[in-house]
Amino acid sequence: MKQRVITAVIACLIFIPVLFAGGLYIDWLAALLAAVGISEIFLMKKQIIVSVEFLIALLATFTWTVPDSFLNGIPMTKFGFYFAMIMLLLTWMVLSKNRTNFESVGIYTLSSLYIGTGFHYLAAIRNKSGLVMIGLAFAIIWSTDIGAYMVGKAIGKNKLWPEISPNKTWEGSIGAVVVAMIVAVIYASIFHMKFTMVQTAGIAFLLSIVGQVGDLVESAYKRYWGVKDSGKILPGHGGILDRFDSTLFVLPVFAAILGFTII
Repeated sequence: MKQRVITAVIACLIFIPVLFAGGLYIDWLAALLAAVGISEIFLMKKQIIVSVEFLIALLATFTWTVPDSFLNGIPMTKFGFYFAMIMLLLTWMVLSKNRTNFESVGIYTLSSLYIGTGFHYLAAIRNKSGLVMIGLAFAIIWSTDIGAYMVGKAIGKNKLWPEISPNKTWEGSIGAVVVAMIVAVIYASIFHMKFTMVQTAGIAFLLSIVGQVGDLVESAYKRYWGVKDSGKILPGHGGILDRFDSTLFVLPVFAAILGFTII
């Protein structure tokens, strides 16, 4: 527990000031988090990260997270550059004589899109919609996690999805949604936002459920690969994907609600 608290404090001392600063600071942090995230996919899959396929998958992930200005000199759209990276992965499958196979290319393609777009919206929402809006998203995500743990521990009896995450309960899941809605409404009453209280409660209801799905998704692929944590970069907490599993699902949905053009 002591190690978890120390890690959490240090992480907050880094993450929160960057969140406040925004701009290129959050752009670079999003890119760094995405890079660590895609490396964790390789490590969970027991693939080395000093490899051609990792370099291509990393570039594919960076396609979504680096500032748009970085691609100004390239005569193609983000999606065009991303597709070029996928074609390179498929070509490497041939050149490596199936050492990197079609299944692996599929995993790297999906992972770079899932991780890259999730962290892209971390920076995009902060820079385009402001600190209050990205704060609302994290208020919902964090209150969902806390609510699920506290309510589940107090009254949880009925397993939510034991084959994927045996400790989660229906009581904890429902309690998490209720807690998230309460926290979101309180947040909205403190900060000026374009949403009404009813709209805020509805957004919290949806995003809390989406965040829990994101949590279960990460549990599913960790169970598939037989690992407890996605990584060890955060002592006592696991990896970046362990900490941002809900975030990677919530932020693209929240961006759509805010009216962003989804990539």
